[in-house]
Amino acid sequence: GDYFYKAVLWAVENKITSGATATTFNPTGSCKRAQVVTFLWRAQNSTKPTGSKNPFADVKESDYFFEAVLWAVENKITSGVDDTHFGPSVICKRAQVVTFLYSAMT
Repeated sequence: GDYFYKAVLWAVENKITSGATATTFNPTGSCKRAQVVTFLWRAQNSTKPTGSKNPFADVKESDYFFEAVLWAVENKITSGVDDTHFGPSVICKRAQVVTFLYSAMT
């Protein structure tokens, strides 16, 4: 009966996200910038970024969100929290998520 039930099923079935654990989703949990950008990237079929230049000291090639961040910056969906930091562990406010969505769709 939760309003987000179908959306969660869709996101898990399409490998956009997984649960917080094998049996829980944690719908009241917060999302970090790296997670939100990765959700968007996966929803766009995990398109590879065309460039490989990484301007961010806090994003490493071994990070699960590396390609998602490069893709999002390349497509002007977001930028860093400053010129040299993406802020992957910064909590995303609702306004930021909506801005990411808007930028991804325009």
